Formats: sequence, C-alpha cells, structure tokens
Amino acid sequence: MIVIVGYVVSMGCIFGVYVFHGGNIKVILEALPFELITIFGGALGAFAVNNQPKVLKATIKLIPQALKGSKYTKARFMELLALLYDILQKARKEGLMAIEKDVEEPHESAIFNKYPNVGHDHHVVEFITDYLRMMVSGNLNSHEIESLMDSEIDTHHAEAHAPVAAIARLAGALPAFGIVAAVLGVVNTMGSVGQPPSVLGGMIASALVGTFLGILLAYGVVEPLGGLLEQKSEDSAKELQCIKSTLLASMQGYNPSTAIEFGRKVLFSTERPTFLELENHVRKK
Repeated sequence: MIVIVGYVVSMGCIFGVYVFHGGNIKVILEALPFELITIFGGALGAFAVNNQPKVLKATIKLIPQALKGSKYTKARFMELLALLYDILQKARKEGLMAIEKDVEEPHESAIFNKYPNVGHDHHVVEFITDYLRMMVSGNLNSHEIESLMDSEIDTHHAEAHAPVAAIARLAGALPAFGIVAAVLGVVNTMGSVGQPPSVLGGMIASALVGTFLGILLAYGVVEPLGGLLEQKSEDSAKELQCIKSTLLASMQGYNPSTAIEFGRKVLFSTERPTFLELENHVRKK
C-alpha cells in the first residue's frame, strides 16, 4: 500500500504542478504510447540480453514482493528464536541424538510444526537442519561450521542481490533510452522543416517527451523499486545470521537461554524483541 501511495504522490505532484502552471497535458498524452513503446521496448530487450535466464526468473518473481509488507517482523523472529530454544533445550536434556528424527524429518517434527510461520519455511528449515545434522555427527568444530555458514549466507546474499542489481542497471539505462526516443523525434522533426512553426513546435515537444519519460521512469519508478527490494533482501539475510549466531553459541557451550540471546542481538533494532518479551514468549510456548 505504501508503494502505491508513494507512486501516486510522486506522479500527482509532478503532473499536477505541470498542469497548474499552464502546461498542456495533451501533448504528453498524445506522445505517451509511442514513447513508452520505444523506451520500454528497448530497455526490456536490453534487460533480457544483459541477464541470465535464472536472474530474469528471479526478478519476475521478486517484483510482486515490493507490494507486500515484509514478513520479517518481530513476531516471526520471536517464533524463530523460540523454535531454536526448543530444539537446543531438547538436545541439552536428552542428548544430541534425541533431535536426530527432528532433523531428518522436520515436516513430521512436533517442534517444527509447533511454529508454522518458520517451521514451514523451506529455506529456514533447510538451513537449521543442515547445521544441526553437522552438530549431531560431531565431525566438525564450531569454527569449521561457522566458515560453512558464512559461505552459505554469502551465496544467499549474492543470489538475492542479483535481481536487485539487474533492476538497478535497468534504471540506469532508461534515461539513455529516453534520449534515443528524443533523438528519433528530432530526426523526424528535421525531416519536416517545411512545416509551419506551430506544427514543428508540436513535433519538438513530442520528441522531448521521450527524454522526460526516460528520466521519470528511471528515478521515479524503477530505481525506488530496486532500493526497496534490496532492503527486503537484507532482512532475509538477517534471519540466517540470527540462526547462525544461536547455533554457534550453543556449540560453544552456552545454555539455550543464553544462546538465543546471541541470536536476538543480531537482529535489527526495529524487529528485535526485548529480553523480557522473548523470555515471556519462550515460556508461554
């Protein structure tokens, strides 16, 4: 909703002030379809050439996320930390081998099903169970597992950033395609120099609409969208860092209550629950 409101305010102010000062909106509307086809057609063609199919698919899948609110809320992180607490508490009381079934069959695990928001998230469950499996096997120490976690988080960040970078490149290209559309309009105008000044003026105005649209679409539409999606990708990486800190703290000998504190401290302040909020939530669960 905020995204839509932001676009409405932006476009309303730009075109509203233009009309208020006597601008002829008809000139823009008449040129709009042709200029949009030229600019967007050229930009999208170049976008397809500039990115691998996997990045194109990821971008198409990611764009609708901009219209949705972030799922990485305080409630979700409290549920995640409560899930980790339950697993680590069970391992502490009954031994690491007691959580082997939970690790191997998480979708049938009572602990994972107790927390559906994160327990049914494929990426979260896979990340948790992969490293719990390593902890159960006992073949790797905490430093080796930390190195593996860092590598996986870096890979996740690179994959999440690829469509964001593609959108940023698209935003950078749009003003140039706007200039291309304007130059074509000028070429068309120069071929009609024998026309009356009133006709030539309209043709020049239509040509300049291309430059205007290219800049507007780049900095008023596409670049803000890319910035928003980049922030959302940072939120998803923070969840994995929270899991990493909690599991590593447990491997280093801290009890479950202290281990989830390591995870809590990693979170952004806007989503981080207080110590008492998390403690009460864990007790309640």
